[in-house]
Amino acid sequence: MPTVTMKNTAGADQGKVDLDETTFGIEPNMAVMHQVVTAQLAARRSGTQSTKTRAEVRGGGAKPWKQKGTGRARQGSIRSPQWKGGGVALGPKPRSYAQRTPKKMIKLALRSALSDRAAEDRVIVIDSWGFDTPSTKSAVAALSALGVDGRVVVVLRPDDLAAAKSFRNLPSVHLLEPGELNAYDILCSDWVVFTRDALPGPAEGDATPAKAPKAKATVGDDEDLPTRPKNTGEAAKPVEPTERVRPASEKANPRFEAAKAKADKAAELRAKTQTGGDDAEATDSAADDSDGFSFKNTVEKDEADQ
Repeated sequence: MPTVTMKNTAGADQGKVDLDETTFGIEPNMAVMHQVVTAQLAARRSGTQSTKTRAEVRGGGAKPWKQKGTGRARQGSIRSPQWKGGGVALGPKPRSYAQRTPKKMIKLALRSALSDRAAEDRVIVIDSWGFDTPSTKSAVAALSALGVDGRVVVVLRPDDLAAAKSFRNLPSVHLLEPGELNAYDILCSDWVVFTRDALPGPAEGDATPAKAPKAKATVGDDEDLPTRPKNTGEAAKPVEPTERVRPASEKANPRFEAAKAKADKAAELRAKTQTGGDDAEATDSAADDSDGFSFKNTVEKDEADQ
């Protein structure tokens, strides 16, 4: 786990501070940082540039001269792109340059930038600024005591107003809150100064925690869906309209009731047909056993004669 020496405004050591390994101790991902910074710079563009096409410039409603007989090239309007004062062909129009960047990539780029600064010993943690009243002179003296020069990012809590007013007049200092940390500002700075209260932890720098997997329903579970019959180990079968269990909270559906009545009627007809077929087979068997005519007896008689 990376550690850093905590100091006070006079530059004296105040002990060691452990930095979060997932925020300050990872291998920087250069590709992700490049993509996130490019998207951030693109989102800054206003995109308000605009040019007029030949349909938007003034004039040019009549044909300059007739189509043939003049010896000159044919022209349809004096506001065509090739004319002076004409419209612009394929010119820029207002647009948005914003790029969609996944949140996980933004967090990874921030952690990569902080890890890069921590690896170069460019991260400073102080106990507190201790400014009772705003004082730019005290802020300059504190940075000099810490040995900080160049561009500096100072991370402050929102309630540290005295320190914020002390640093805001320094052109080389960029003030940020913990929730405003971004990869571009970190990479543009030479030093990153945190207070102990504003130091990011696993909650700010780590990726979004994975959701707990849902428990899978087991065969024969008591909390099974009411619209599906119990499965006792066989292959799942489609639910017939007559087998569907309608929840008590569900309102009666006329289409469902009609389908159920139709299915009941079809089942009753099938039962009657099956019963009638069994009676016919029984009658044929009785006729064959009697002495009357039957195809079976005729065939047996022919075979006996032969």
